[in-house]
Amino acid sequence: MDQSSSSLGASARPDVRAHYRFWPKRLPHAITLPATSLWDNLETSARRYPHKAALIFFGRVFSYAEVLQKAERLAACLQGLGVKKGDRVLLSMQNCPQLVIAHFAILRANAVVVPVNPMNRAEELKHYILDPDAKVAITTADLAAELARASDALLPAQRLDHLLVTHFTDAFDAAVAGDDAPPAAWTDWLLTRHARPALQGGQVHDWEEAMSGTAAIPELTVGPADLAILPYTSGTTGLPKGCMHTHASIMHNAIASGLWVNGSAENVVLSVVPMFHITGMVSLMHSSLRGGATLIVMPRWDRELAGRLISRWQVTHWTNIPTMVIDLLGSPNFERFDLSSLVYIGGGGAAMPQAVAQRLYELFGLRYVEGYGLTETAAPTHSNPPDSPKQQCLGIPFMSTDARVVDPDTLLEMPTGEQGEIILQGPELFQGYWKQPQATVAAFIELDGKRFFRSGDLGHVDADGYFFLTDRLKRMINAAGFKVWPAEVEALLFRHPAIQEACIISTKDSYRGESVKAVIVLRPSHQGLVSEQDIIDWCRDNMAVYKVPREVQFMDALPKSGAGKVMWRLLQEAQVK
Repeated sequence: MDQSSSSLGASARPDVRAHYRFWPKRLPHAITLPATSLWDNLETSARRYPHKAALIFFGRVFSYAEVLQKAERLAACLQGLGVKKGDRVLLSMQNCPQLVIAHFAILRANAVVVPVNPMNRAEELKHYILDPDAKVAITTADLAAELARASDALLPAQRLDHLLVTHFTDAFDAAVAGDDAPPAAWTDWLLTRHARPALQGGQVHDWEEAMSGTAAIPELTVGPADLAILPYTSGTTGLPKGCMHTHASIMHNAIASGLWVNGSAENVVLSVVPMFHITGMVSLMHSSLRGGATLIVMPRWDRELAGRLISRWQVTHWTNIPTMVIDLLGSPNFERFDLSSLVYIGGGGAAMPQAVAQRLYELFGLRYVEGYGLTETAAPTHSNPPDSPKQQCLGIPFMSTDARVVDPDTLLEMPTGEQGEIILQGPELFQGYWKQPQATVAAFIELDGKRFFRSGDLGHVDADGYFFLTDRLKRMINAAGFKVWPAEVEALLFRHPAIQEACIISTKDSYRGESVKAVIVLRPSHQGLVSEQDIIDWCRDNMAVYKVPREVQFMDALPKSGAGKVMWRLLQEAQVK
């Protein structure tokens, strides 16, 4: 490395190769990407392992050949609905086989997947239809009415043309019993055959009808450089921004994630981390299906079901968020579960408590492997080496990745152990923000002739080359692994007729790590007429549940700077005290 590129002396700069001493043995430091699309990964696995289980959902086994066939049929259906190369198609579902099939069908149709959090409500969903100019959406019946409401609220030229709807029971036998059976509390949600909603100016289509079509499959014309996924990430500006990922950027982390955990076709992977989220999508779905592994699919978290499924299917790999592990260990039935098949357990989103990690090691000899990544980086840019992990640590830079710590103001590299902003460079980086060239320019800097992404996270590097997160430059609340951006919640709150001003801050939560608190100034006309609970109830109707404030505080006025900006840090510091 050219030491003259920084004004810091060589002795002050961290050794960017120090972590190679702890690199997983037999693994390369960088990988060469295939000149193929993401679709090729599924097609190749289906050719190699046609009869092998690709997905298992409440006891229903989907072979690789079946997943491929259904994805091809759906791709033909999408082409018939007018989907062309580069078109953006919304995909809003909890984890289920249809999500995987639809995801790959969109790619097979040469289109772009826009994964949407199924917890979003109509007011939030409008942006995901409008910003990517989506005309087609695929969802489950329990969410279809919300998407239809969002579309109907837009101008006629902005609305969806087509809404494709599936029921959970299209993918499993409702009479399933035993260890594979869903929790009793999920019965209504999973088994109800919701009526099709009306879609103003558009058509609603049934999943089974799409699967029975005989239209020709479109020619595959996309390659590594084409746009593949447009996941949205929130930030300080309020409205979420689309992150442009090509087939190549997703491909890199799909391959690297498999290699990192000694992936093979014999892996049995518990897929409970949401696959609309970049981690579940890349490190679980894409990585597993490329390698011919089997995914045990859970639509949402339930500790008893997770324990039964790990035992029943002899799960080998489990990526999660720490709260799931804590919850499972606290089950009154924990002693009945057989977790002996697990060879890898890890995750991110929040730090794993030392005491819990120690218990995992004592019980099963498992070292919890923490990692770090962003929507902009196709999930991991860092991971702990499975054989040499450090606790409460982001890990070391991932395959093909260069990570540094710089002064956020001067952009000069920080010495070992000193805090600065984490910056990232590698083939997994996104191309930029959709329709936001200025935000794209602001997100990158050049260092040593390379284009680095500014993470907005503060951290430091130790003498071994391991990275640690210490703080955030951006306002963000981490609620059990879900990122909550205050500006977005505030923007939604301002739509309430009683709210004059609002500021979102975080509160400590013994289970979730952090929770959301709203500090609100009511309009004079509504004072005494609206309660804190009224605000919380309205939020539940208008935003995803993880964004909903757990606590509301009314104030006569919010503290402001001389420029009139709300001084949120004062409110946050007062909360800490």
